[in-house]
Amino acid sequence: MSTTRMIAAAQERRVTVVAEDGVALAVREYGPRDAELTVVLAHGHCLRTESWAQVRDALLREYAGARVVCYDHRGHGDSAAAPHRTYQLDQLGRDLRAVLDARAPSGPVVLAGHSMGGMTVLTYAAQNSHEIGTRIVGVALLATAASGIADAGLGRLLRNPAIPLFQRAVRRAPGLMHRAKVLACTLFAPVVRAAEFGDRRVGPQVLALANAMHNETSIVTMASFLSAFRTYDRTDALPLLARVPTVVLCGSADLMTPPSHALEMAAGIDGSSLVILEGAGHSVILEQPAEVAEVLARLLARVGRSRLVTA
Repeated sequence: MSTTRMIAAAQERRVTVVAEDGVALAVREYGPRDAELTVVLAHGHCLRTESWAQVRDALLREYAGARVVCYDHRGHGDSAAAPHRTYQLDQLGRDLRAVLDARAPSGPVVLAGHSMGGMTVLTYAAQNSHEIGTRIVGVALLATAASGIADAGLGRLLRNPAIPLFQRAVRRAPGLMHRAKVLACTLFAPVVRAAEFGDRRVGPQVLALANAMHNETSIVTMASFLSAFRTYDRTDALPLLARVPTVVLCGSADLMTPPSHALEMAAGIDGSSLVILEGAGHSVILEQPAEVAEVLARLLARVGRSRLVTA
């Protein structure tokens, strides 16, 4: 374990936040309790807070003055399972609100979301537009989309007519389907690797971590969110983010949310920065954590300059 990882582990504070409907959300905090700035990291579908670990450690090293808050979405990681009907992006936006109200009730906040976490950030922005530029002072959207997920890349698979049949089978026999899911993850590991990690060679530890996170996520959680992705559209949030420093980042080899999504988002956010990491796939925060942390550190520095100008 690296020295930075040991320090981060020693400083980790674990708490539970209860969402509006009573679902327990697992939250982890790092850095000084009295930090002037809080950074909230939202993970992707079928992942958990550990997916941010390398980025988090590098960010704490690069920007030691920030407090970093990570949390598991409902049905993911150490957070509680929830009724399948609540596995919706609108609910995730409200869950993020619960985390912020409980763990960052005052002071400026920067939101960073990877994949489904980015969709959660956009949903939160649309639900709380009055906070963009006041409470929320910066945003990072990583390997994500504002709409049209089923129109490009592997997202087109969401239009397959077998998806509703699969979802019904999961609701009727979740245990059996979960065992089938674990087997499928093993059999199709090479395909998953190509889809998530793009052209970049990834070490066995990183791949094992990604596979473990996918395997541990309930089949009900995984399947229930698919409908939400198919109909998701939060382009209404993009103009709001022009009020704050915003960065849009994507891997050039991302097959899940191809660079076309990043280009469209950046075009819809006046003054935003666009970063394309060459060779990275959808799991960019696992593949190139140092580069992602550097981008986030630059965003935090930009946020600091912006706040000095407006103070």
